[in-house]
Amino acid sequence: MYHENHHGDGRLALWCNAFPEARDALLRAEPRRFFVPPYMGPSGWIGVRLDRRLPWSRVGAIVRDAWHRSAPPRLLAALEGEDGAGGEA
Repeated sequence: MYHENHHGDGRLALWCNAFPEARDALLRAEPRRFFVPPYMGPSGWIGVRLDRRLPWSRVGAIVRDAWHRSAPPRLLAALEGEDGAGGEA
């Protein structure tokens, strides 16, 4: 989810569903770039600050992981089969 100044928080950010280990590591390593978003944070989501010069390759990897965490299993399996990463094409 994209948020710009959500309820006046002053952040330009994405909120992404995150794997617990990855979320905890990001929060510890870079608290200026990552945060626990309101509402969704207790469910495991992470806030990604887009206004803190985070390389787009890292943003893309976080979004990709969020999609993998949220996507229906059948869709994941179908796409993994298409790109050769997990099945027949």
